[in-house]
Amino acid sequence: MDARLDRHVLDTGLVPPPDRFGMWLDMLADSPAPLRVHTEHADDFLARAEFIELGRLRLIRYHYPSLDGVRTRKLIQRSDPDYYALALTLTGTGIAGQAGRQSECRPGDFTFYDCSRPHEVSHHGLDRGLEAASSVVALIPYDALPLPHRRLSALFAGRMSGTEGVGGLLADYLLQLTGHPEQYHAADAERLAGIGLDLIATMLGRHLVSEDEVPTEVRRRALLAQVRSHIRQHLGDPAMSPQQIADAHHISVRSLHRLFEAEETTVAACIRDQRLQRCRLDLADPALRDQPVQHIAARWGFRDKAHFSRAFRAAYGETPQAYRARRLERARIVNTAAFPVNS
Repeated sequence: MDARLDRHVLDTGLVPPPDRFGMWLDMLADSPAPLRVHTEHADDFLARAEFIELGRLRLIRYHYPSLDGVRTRKLIQRSDPDYYALALTLTGTGIAGQAGRQSECRPGDFTFYDCSRPHEVSHHGLDRGLEAASSVVALIPYDALPLPHRRLSALFAGRMSGTEGVGGLLADYLLQLTGHPEQYHAADAERLAGIGLDLIATMLGRHLVSEDEVPTEVRRRALLAQVRSHIRQHLGDPAMSPQQIADAHHISVRSLHRLFEAEETTVAACIRDQRLQRCRLDLADPALRDQPVQHIAARWGFRDKAHFSRAFRAAYGETPQAYRARRLERARIVNTAAFPVNS
C-alpha cells in the first residue's frame, strides 16, 4: 500500500497543564525561525500544531490560545534560515509587523514576511482572547520562489485576500492539504509542493502589480490549477463547456485549449473524466444503493443515460450497473465477515 503524507502532531493536551507552555516553547526553539513569545495563558496553554513536509515547502496548521511573538536580531543571528513565511488566518485576529509596516488580518486574510528580518506577530482569539486562534503557515525557502527578493520586500507584513481569485484558490489548497493529509500519497509530495509554490508565486506577483515578475510557466500552471478547481466546483452543471470556462477566467477558448496541450488531455476529456470519477465513487457507496443510476449520473452532469453508460464502460470496462453490483457485493461480504450475524 502506498505511504500517505507524513504528518507530525504536537499536542500540549498530552501533558499536564503546568508543562504545556514549556512544551510549546521547546517546539518553537527547534523551528527554523524561533520566536520569543508571550501569552496570558502560560498556566494552561492548550495548543496543537500539525506539520506536513512537502519537499521544500513546510506547512504548519496551528490552534492555540492568544499569543504575541517577536523575532529579534539576536534570534536571527542564532538561526538565519533564509525563509519566507506566508500565514493564513483561520480564526481570531492576527497582527503582523515588519520593516515599519503593520497589518491586521481577519479570518481569510494572508500576511507575508521574511524570517531573516526582525518582525512581530500577534494572534488573539475572540471574546478578549479567551477563544482559541488558528492559522496555517507555509515556510518557503528564498530560492523556491521565482521572484526577486528586493521586490518582495514591498509585501512584507501586508494583508492579502484569501477569499477571492488566486488567493482564494491558494487558501483552499492549504486548508485541504493540512485538513486531510491522509488523502494524499507521499510519492506526490514534490508535485503537491510545486502546485503550492506556483500558486504562492502567482498571488504574490499579482500583489506586486506586475505579472512580468512571475515566469510564464508559473503563471500557466497556476491558471491551470484555477481552471481545474473551477471544473471540480461545477461538475453538476450540464451546461459547463469550454466557452463557459474560458469566459469565467477571462481568456479565449483557444487559450484554454492551449493550456491543456501540455497536460496530454483536452478540456472536454478533463470534464468527462472527473464526472466519471465522481459517479464511480457514488455507485460504490452503500449509502446510495437506493438511488437510480441515472440520478447519480445526472447529479454529475450526464443528462443522457445512454451516453453516460457508454462513457463509463469505455473508461472502466463494465457498465455502471455491473460495477455497482460488484462493489456493493464486495462491501456486503466484507461487512458480513467483520460483523457476523449469529444464526
